[in-house]
Amino acid sequence: MNEEIALVTGGAGFIGSHLCEYLLNKGFKVICADNLSTGSEKNIEKLRTNEDFKFLKKDVRDDLEIKEKINYIFDMASRASPKDFKDYPIDILTTNGFGVFNLLNLAEKNNAKFLFSSTSEIYGDPKEHPQKETYCGNVNTLGIRGCYDEAKRFAEAMTMAYVREKNVDARIIRIFNTYGPRLNEYDGRVISNFITQALRNEPITVYGDGNQTRSFCYVSDMVEGIYKAMMEGKKGDVYNLGGEDEYKILDIASKIKELTSTNSNIVFKELPEDDPRIR
Repeated sequence: MNEEIALVTGGAGFIGSHLCEYLLNKGFKVICADNLSTGSEKNIEKLRTNEDFKFLKKDVRDDLEIKEKINYIFDMASRASPKDFKDYPIDILTTNGFGVFNLLNLAEKNNAKFLFSSTSEIYGDPKEHPQKETYCGNVNTLGIRGCYDEAKRFAEAMTMAYVREKNVDARIIRIFNTYGPRLNEYDGRVISNFITQALRNEPITVYGDGNQTRSFCYVSDMVEGIYKAMMEGKKGDVYNLGGEDEYKILDIASKIKELTSTNSNIVFKELPEDDPRIR
Protein backbone atom coordinates (compact mmCIF):
# COMPACT_ATOMS: atom_id res chain seq x y z
CA MET A 1 0.00 0.00 0.00
CA ASN A 2 1.23 3.50 -0.87
CA GLU A 3 1.61 5.49 2.36
CA GLU A 4 3.03 8.57 0.67
CA ILE A 5 1.24 11.86 1.28
CA ALA A 6 0.73 14.50 -1.39
CA LEU A 7 -0.27 18.06 -0.52
CA VAL A 8 -2.22 19.83 -3.28
CA THR A 9 -2.71 23.54 -2.67
CA GLY A 10 -5.53 25.05 -4.67
CA GLY A 11 -6.89 21.51 -4.66
CA ALA A 12 -10.56 22.55 -4.83
CA GLY A 13 -9.98 24.46 -8.04
CA PHE A 14 -10.47 23.37 -11.64
CA ILE A 15 -7.16 21.61 -12.32
CA GLY A 16 -6.36 21.03 -8.64
CA SER A 17 -9.49 18.97 -7.98
CA HIS A 18 -8.77 16.73 -10.97
CA LEU A 19 -5.20 16.32 -9.69
CA CYS A 20 -6.48 15.30 -6.23
CA GLU A 21 -8.71 12.69 -7.82
CA TYR A 22 -5.87 11.39 -9.99
CA LEU A 23 -3.52 11.05 -7.02
CA LEU A 24 -6.13 9.20 -4.96
CA ASN A 25 -6.59 6.78 -7.84
CA LYS A 26 -2.81 6.28 -7.81
CA GLY A 27 -3.01 5.26 -4.15
CA PHE A 28 -1.67 8.43 -2.51
CA LYS A 29 -3.02 9.98 0.65
CA VAL A 30 -4.03 13.49 -0.37
CA ILE A 31 -4.24 16.68 1.67
CA CYS A 32 -6.12 19.35 -0.23
CA ALA A 33 -5.61 22.93 0.99
CA ASP A 34 -7.72 25.70 -0.50
CA ASN A 35 -9.11 29.00 0.79
CA LEU A 36 -12.07 28.64 -1.62
CA SER A 37 -11.58 32.12 -3.08
CA THR A 38 -12.01 30.59 -6.54
CA GLY A 39 -12.15 26.88 -5.74
CA SER A 40 -15.37 25.13 -4.80
CA GLU A 41 -16.24 22.43 -2.29
CA LYS A 42 -18.52 21.01 -4.98
CA ASN A 43 -15.40 20.13 -7.01
CA ILE A 44 -14.17 17.82 -4.24
CA GLU A 45 -17.53 16.66 -2.88
CA LYS A 46 -17.11 13.06 -4.04
CA LEU A 47 -13.50 12.92 -2.86
CA ARG A 48 -14.44 13.66 0.75
CA THR A 49 -15.92 10.20 1.17
CA ASN A 50 -12.45 8.73 0.59
CA GLU A 51 -10.63 8.04 3.86
CA ASP A 52 -7.32 8.92 2.17
CA PHE A 53 -8.52 12.46 1.39
CA LYS A 54 -8.31 15.37 3.80
CA PHE A 55 -9.53 18.91 3.14
CA LEU A 56 -8.13 22.00 4.85
CA LYS A 57 -9.77 25.36 4.32
CA LYS A 58 -6.49 27.24 4.50
CA ASP A 59 -4.70 30.07 2.72
CA VAL A 60 -1.15 29.32 1.57
CA ARG A 61 -0.08 32.74 2.84
CA ASP A 62 -0.79 31.47 6.36
CA ASP A 63 0.60 28.54 8.34
CA LEU A 64 -1.13 25.44 6.99
CA GLU A 65 -0.56 23.71 10.36
CA ILE A 66 0.08 20.34 8.75
CA LYS A 67 1.36 17.72 11.19
CA GLU A 68 1.77 14.88 8.71
CA LYS A 69 5.07 14.11 6.97
CA ILE A 70 4.56 15.38 3.42
CA ASN A 71 6.28 13.62 0.51
CA TYR A 72 5.06 15.75 -2.41
CA ILE A 73 3.80 19.32 -2.70
CA PHE A 74 1.85 20.33 -5.80
CA ASP A 75 1.34 24.10 -5.65
CA MET A 76 -1.75 24.89 -7.74
CA ALA A 77 -2.89 27.84 -5.60
CA SER A 78 -3.53 31.15 -7.37
CA ARG A 79 -6.25 33.14 -8.99
CA ALA A 80 -5.80 32.63 -12.73
CA SER A 81 -8.92 34.10 -14.33
CA PRO A 82 -8.27 37.09 -16.63
CA LYS A 83 -11.06 39.03 -14.91
CA ASP A 84 -9.20 38.68 -11.60
CA PHE A 85 -6.15 40.46 -12.99
CA LYS A 86 -8.08 43.71 -12.68
CA ASP A 87 -10.08 42.96 -9.53
CA TYR A 88 -7.56 41.10 -7.33
CA PRO A 89 -4.01 42.03 -8.36
CA ILE A 90 -2.61 42.21 -4.81
CA ASP A 91 -4.14 38.86 -3.90
CA ILE A 92 -2.46 37.32 -6.96
CA LEU A 93 0.92 38.85 -6.14
CA THR A 94 0.92 37.86 -2.47
CA THR A 95 -0.34 34.32 -3.10
CA ASN A 96 2.54 33.71 -5.51
CA GLY A 97 4.98 35.55 -3.23
CA PHE A 98 4.32 34.80 0.44
CA GLY A 99 2.38 31.64 -0.41
CA VAL A 100 5.12 30.05 -2.51
CA PHE A 101 7.71 31.12 0.10
CA ASN A 102 5.76 29.24 2.80
CA LEU A 103 5.38 26.14 0.65
CA LEU A 104 9.05 26.02 -0.31
CA ASN A 105 9.94 26.20 3.38
CA LEU A 106 7.50 23.36 4.03
CA ALA A 107 9.15 21.34 1.26
CA GLU A 108 12.59 21.95 2.79
CA LYS A 109 11.36 20.99 6.27
CA ASN A 110 9.81 17.73 5.02
CA ASN A 111 12.47 16.96 2.41
CA ALA A 112 9.52 16.80 0.01
CA LYS A 113 9.52 17.03 -3.77
CA PHE A 114 7.98 20.33 -4.87
CA LEU A 115 6.17 21.34 -8.07
CA PHE A 116 5.29 24.95 -8.81
CA SER A 117 2.50 25.50 -11.32
CA SER A 118 3.49 28.51 -13.37
CA THR A 119 1.86 29.64 -16.59
CA SER A 120 2.42 30.34 -20.26
CA GLU A 121 1.55 33.92 -19.33
CA ILE A 122 5.15 34.41 -18.19
CA TYR A 123 6.00 34.64 -21.90
CA GLY A 124 3.76 37.73 -22.22
CA ASP A 125 3.10 38.72 -25.84
CA PRO A 126 5.86 36.51 -27.23
CA LYS A 127 8.25 37.47 -29.98
CA GLU A 128 9.33 33.85 -30.29
CA HIS A 129 6.97 31.13 -31.50
CA PRO A 130 6.58 28.45 -30.41
CA GLN A 131 7.82 29.41 -26.98
CA LYS A 132 10.56 27.13 -25.66
CA GLU A 133 11.24 26.84 -21.95
CA THR A 134 14.46 28.82 -22.49
CA TYR A 135 12.57 31.87 -23.86
CA CYS A 136 12.60 34.77 -21.37
CA GLY A 137 9.36 36.35 -22.57
CA ASN A 138 8.07 39.81 -23.46
CA VAL A 139 6.06 41.08 -20.47
CA ASN A 140 4.64 44.51 -19.73
CA THR A 141 5.25 44.73 -15.99
CA LEU A 142 2.97 47.79 -15.64
CA GLY A 143 -0.01 46.44 -17.61
CA ILE A 144 -3.24 44.91 -16.34
CA ARG A 145 -1.88 41.40 -16.81
CA GLY A 146 1.43 42.30 -15.16
CA CYS A 147 0.25 41.27 -11.68
CA TYR A 148 -0.21 37.67 -12.83
CA ASP A 149 2.74 37.48 -15.23
CA GLU A 150 5.22 38.97 -12.77
CA ALA A 151 3.83 37.10 -9.77
CA LYS A 152 4.49 33.82 -11.54
CA ARG A 153 7.90 34.96 -12.78
CA PHE A 154 8.90 35.97 -9.24
CA ALA A 155 7.68 32.63 -7.86
CA GLU A 156 9.70 30.81 -10.52
CA ALA A 157 12.80 32.78 -9.47
CA MET A 158 12.17 31.96 -5.81
CA THR A 159 11.68 28.28 -6.61
CA MET A 160 15.03 28.21 -8.41
CA ALA A 161 16.66 30.06 -5.50
CA TYR A 162 15.52 27.28 -3.15
CA VAL A 163 16.87 24.68 -5.58
CA ARG A 164 20.28 26.37 -5.64
CA GLU A 165 20.63 27.60 -2.07
CA LYS A 166 18.56 25.08 -0.07
CA ASN A 167 18.85 22.06 -2.39
CA VAL A 168 15.06 21.67 -2.49
CA ASP A 169 13.96 19.09 -5.06
CA ALA A 170 11.70 21.42 -7.06
CA ARG A 171 10.55 21.70 -10.63
CA ILE A 172 8.36 24.18 -12.54
CA ILE A 173 5.55 23.62 -15.01
CA ARG A 174 4.12 26.30 -17.29
CA ILE A 175 0.48 25.53 -17.97
CA PHE A 176 -1.11 26.55 -21.26
CA ASN A 177 -4.87 26.87 -21.87
CA THR A 178 -6.77 23.98 -20.31
CA TYR A 179 -10.44 23.04 -20.51
CA GLY A 180 -12.83 20.37 -19.28
CA PRO A 181 -15.32 19.54 -16.49
CA ARG A 182 -15.36 21.89 -13.46
CA LEU A 183 -14.08 24.87 -15.47
CA ASN A 184 -16.00 27.78 -13.98
CA GLU A 185 -18.43 29.16 -16.55
CA TYR A 186 -17.85 32.69 -15.22
CA ASP A 187 -14.06 32.39 -15.20
CA GLY A 188 -13.46 34.55 -18.25
CA ARG A 189 -11.69 31.80 -20.24
CA VAL A 190 -12.33 31.60 -23.96
CA ILE A 191 -13.83 28.07 -24.03
CA SER A 192 -16.17 28.59 -21.08
CA ASN A 193 -17.15 32.05 -22.31
CA PHE A 194 -18.09 30.87 -25.78
CA ILE A 195 -20.00 27.77 -24.64
CA THR A 196 -21.93 29.66 -21.96
CA GLN A 197 -22.87 32.46 -24.35
CA ALA A 198 -23.90 30.00 -27.06
CA LEU A 199 -26.09 27.92 -24.75
CA ARG A 200 -27.85 31.09 -23.59
CA ASN A 201 -28.25 32.39 -27.14
CA GLU A 202 -26.24 35.45 -26.13
CA PRO A 203 -23.77 37.17 -28.46
CA ILE A 204 -20.47 35.27 -28.63
CA THR A 205 -17.85 37.90 -27.86
CA VAL A 206 -14.56 37.72 -29.75
CA TYR A 207 -11.94 40.26 -28.73
CA GLY A 208 -9.88 41.78 -31.53
CA ASP A 209 -10.27 40.32 -35.02
CA GLY A 210 -10.17 36.73 -33.78
CA ASN A 211 -6.96 35.89 -35.61
CA GLN A 212 -5.00 35.51 -32.39
CA THR A 213 -4.20 31.86 -31.66
CA ARG A 214 -4.22 29.58 -28.63
CA SER A 215 -3.42 25.93 -27.94
CA PHE A 216 -5.76 23.91 -25.74
CA CYS A 217 -5.29 20.86 -23.53
CA TYR A 218 -7.99 18.68 -21.98
CA VAL A 219 -7.76 18.62 -18.20
CA SER A 220 -7.15 14.87 -17.82
CA ASP A 221 -4.16 15.14 -20.17
CA MET A 222 -2.91 18.15 -18.23
CA VAL A 223 -3.12 16.29 -14.92
CA GLU A 224 -1.19 13.35 -16.35
CA GLY A 225 1.50 15.77 -17.50
CA ILE A 226 1.65 17.38 -14.05
CA TYR A 227 2.08 13.99 -12.42
CA LYS A 228 4.85 12.99 -14.81
CA ALA A 229 6.65 16.30 -14.29
CA MET A 230 6.67 15.65 -10.54
CA MET A 231 7.62 11.98 -10.67
CA GLU A 232 9.94 11.90 -13.67
CA GLY A 233 11.06 15.53 -13.95
CA LYS A 234 14.48 16.62 -12.75
CA LYS A 235 15.27 19.05 -9.96
CA GLY A 236 15.43 22.59 -11.33
CA ASP A 237 13.84 21.75 -14.68
CA VAL A 238 11.02 23.67 -16.37
CA TYR A 239 8.30 22.07 -18.51
CA ASN A 240 5.75 23.62 -20.84
CA LEU A 241 2.46 21.69 -20.56
CA GLY A 242 -0.23 22.18 -23.19
CA GLY A 243 -1.75 21.05 -26.46
CA GLU A 244 0.36 20.58 -29.58
CA ASP A 245 -1.98 22.36 -31.99
CA GLU A 246 -3.01 26.02 -32.05
CA TYR A 247 -6.33 27.43 -33.21
CA LYS A 248 -7.62 30.84 -34.18
CA ILE A 249 -10.04 32.27 -31.64
CA LEU A 250 -12.57 33.07 -34.37
CA ASP A 251 -12.46 29.46 -35.59
CA ILE A 252 -13.19 28.24 -32.05
CA ALA A 253 -16.15 30.62 -31.75
CA SER A 254 -17.49 29.43 -35.13
CA LYS A 255 -17.11 25.75 -34.20
CA ILE A 256 -18.93 26.22 -30.87
CA LYS A 257 -21.69 28.14 -32.65
CA GLU A 258 -22.04 25.23 -35.08
CA LEU A 259 -21.97 22.46 -32.44
CA THR A 260 -24.51 24.13 -30.17
CA SER A 261 -26.89 25.14 -32.99
CA THR A 262 -27.24 28.45 -31.19
CA ASN A 263 -29.00 31.56 -32.40
CA SER A 264 -26.07 33.60 -31.10
CA ASN A 265 -24.21 35.96 -33.36
CA ILE A 266 -20.46 36.44 -33.16
CA VAL A 267 -19.63 40.02 -32.15
CA PHE A 268 -16.24 41.70 -32.03
CA LYS A 269 -14.95 43.87 -29.20
CA GLU A 270 -11.75 45.78 -28.57
CA LEU A 271 -8.77 43.58 -27.72
CA PRO A 272 -7.79 43.94 -24.03
CA GLU A 273 -4.46 45.50 -23.14
CA ASP A 274 -1.45 43.19 -23.60
CA ASP A 275 -3.59 40.28 -24.81
CA PRO A 276 -1.12 37.90 -26.54
CA ARG A 277 -1.42 37.46 -30.30
CA ILE A 278 -0.10 33.90 -30.23
CA ARG A 279 0.20 31.31 -27.48
